[in-house]
Amino acid sequence: MPSIRVLLVDDHAVLRESLRAFLEMYPDLEVVGEAADGLEAIAQVRQHQPDVVLLDVAMPGLGGPEVTSRLKQEYPDTRVLVLTQYSGADYVLHCLKAGADGYIVKKAGGSEVVRAVRAVYDGEGYLHPSVARVVIEAAAHNHGGDGRGPYEQLTDREREVLSLIGQGLTNREIAQTLSLSAKTVDKYRARLMAKLDISTRAGLIRYALEKRLAPLDG
Repeated sequence: MPSIRVLLVDDHAVLRESLRAFLEMYPDLEVVGEAADGLEAIAQVRQHQPDVVLLDVAMPGLGGPEVTSRLKQEYPDTRVLVLTQYSGADYVLHCLKAGADGYIVKKAGGSEVVRAVRAVYDGEGYLHPSVARVVIEAAAHNHGGDGRGPYEQLTDREREVLSLIGQGLTNREIAQTLSLSAKTVDKYRARLMAKLDISTRAGLIRYALEKRLAPLDG
């Protein structure tokens, strides 16, 4: 089974060294490179072609959202997992809008970081519970919950699939829950992305949380 190739991007060398040592304890994870700023991160992605970029938000030069946006344009298959101390709504929403596949805070335990890396690699979004709460609070404050918009165009089945995505279920688990094929679930996911103008699974999770279709802690 091939290893998940990870690139570490953080301007603190001690943190990168600690993360490398911890992640490489797992046989399915391989740290292929490190970067201390945004421009170096882009260069390292071009050189090493990692599967997952573990990315800080506040760095010299280009910040996390800008790096994420550029990587998603040049390397759309590369997963971006934000790992940062910041959990404010502005930081979270900016990164997710830029295309981040997941968002986790540095106070999370090492095992959660590993779960998040594996989740985004498998094409599943990942949001730390405190981050999910911030997203919901921001949505309630900014959107007023009037219920109008693209959501009203969804069919009952599409809303059902969206709710299960928001709960963190994989395509296979959704297929089993709804007695559908995984291929059919994938078509529903693609249709949801098109109707809601959302380009990532993490974005669908965020949208489901905003609409209160999924519990905060999955």
